[in-house]
Amino acid sequence: MTETIPELDANVPVPVYDRTDSERRELAAALEHEAVPVTVYGLGKMGLPLAAVFANRVGPVVGVDIDAQVVESVNEGISHVAREPGLDELVAQTVADDRLHATDTPAVGVEHGRVHVIIVPTPITDEHEPDLSALEAVVDAISTGLDPGDFVVIECTVPPRTTADLVHPRLVARSGLDDAAFGLAFCPERTSSGRALADIRGAYPKVVGGINDHSTAVAQTLYESINDKGVIPVADATTAEAVKVFEGLYRDVNIALANELATLADAFEIDVRDAIDVANTQPFCDIHDPGPGVGGHCIPFYPYFVIDAVNTPTPLLETARAVNDAMPEHTVELLADALDRTNTSLEDAHVLLLGVTYRPGVEEIRAAPALDIAAELAARGARVSAVDPMLETVFDEDLELLSLEESYERSFDGTVLVTPHEEFEDVSWDRLETPVVIDGRDTLEDATLPQQVHTLGAGGDRDV
Repeated sequence: MTETIPELDANVPVPVYDRTDSERRELAAALEHEAVPVTVYGLGKMGLPLAAVFANRVGPVVGVDIDAQVVESVNEGISHVAREPGLDELVAQTVADDRLHATDTPAVGVEHGRVHVIIVPTPITDEHEPDLSALEAVVDAISTGLDPGDFVVIECTVPPRTTADLVHPRLVARSGLDDAAFGLAFCPERTSSGRALADIRGAYPKVVGGINDHSTAVAQTLYESINDKGVIPVADATTAEAVKVFEGLYRDVNIALANELATLADAFEIDVRDAIDVANTQPFCDIHDPGPGVGGHCIPFYPYFVIDAVNTPTPLLETARAVNDAMPEHTVELLADALDRTNTSLEDAHVLLLGVTYRPGVEEIRAAPALDIAAELAARGARVSAVDPMLETVFDEDLELLSLEESYERSFDGTVLVTPHEEFEDVSWDRLETPVVIDGRDTLEDATLPQQVHTLGAGGDRDV
């Protein structure tokens, strides 16, 4: 199939990236003309917003994705990523302006790009090992057409030393180029679902680290053109990789502290969240909020990027993971205790989960605590239904997905609020037939409910 890609204005110089300041100035000049040809590998939730921003500010972009439906929708000017403010309009605009084109043929993207940006998933295997196969496949594709002066950027999160020990030597060996013939930097994405464009454009400074000083300088020039908050250059690519992973590790460990404190609420007969809120008025204290678990494609997995990569013991990281992984079971225990007080056995119960996605307003269910709660309930004999306004289907044998209206027509022995979507603020609790509610996120504090409510971390039931 013949594919057309955006073309550069022949009168605008195409930058070549080597070790001289003059070429960096040439890059800056090309950026002023928005004439740097970029290829983005991976058009997922973070890749498509990044490709659209590059197309809008840097130069013509070819986006490469293995999903033919994604490619087709993008080429029609349609964003397949939902609930990203401004993204629908930006994709439509850049495609209409012939600034953004998608393909499922990597060779097309490799031929087009002088800047190659990789933002593909790094999943975790069942043995908790990072799976770098997608990254390796893209690196191999780029190496087949890597030209002297090309610049390669890794944006996907990887274990520290991946760029230096895997990507760089792989590009050299498979391209046949000298290691000084092309640039390479790690520039981690620092974006969240639901605010991707704002984050990319400058909610936070961009972090860049190259395999050498020149690569760092080129990356700084490149990202200064799209990030209004500026760029923080670090010592090298490995430092930049560590920055990204450390951000996730901090959150995982901090949440684990909050979650473990929440499990002490009944013993102390206190509302742990109240104590946390007041403790955080001290400037050196910043404890996060407890909850029924930690989900998503980042925080539950990044600790293993370190744990698996080193021989040094990592007891804190491993303990934090264990604490957070145990919260779904703790939530089920709270429900079981509350049901016992109504003379209902968990194994005979019909339980409703409010919220399946890992956080409010986001469709992502990867590692979502609700899935583990449902699995634990099912393993203990309970029947499980769920309501989630973000989802049309859930491919999980432990869950029956209902609409909110359908839930009013059923009778439940207990309900667990797992993910406080905005839509749940309008739940008609008088219509929801359920005697017991477990509030996993302390979002029902100001509501008037006819049910008995137990809030995770609150230290006992309350009738409201």
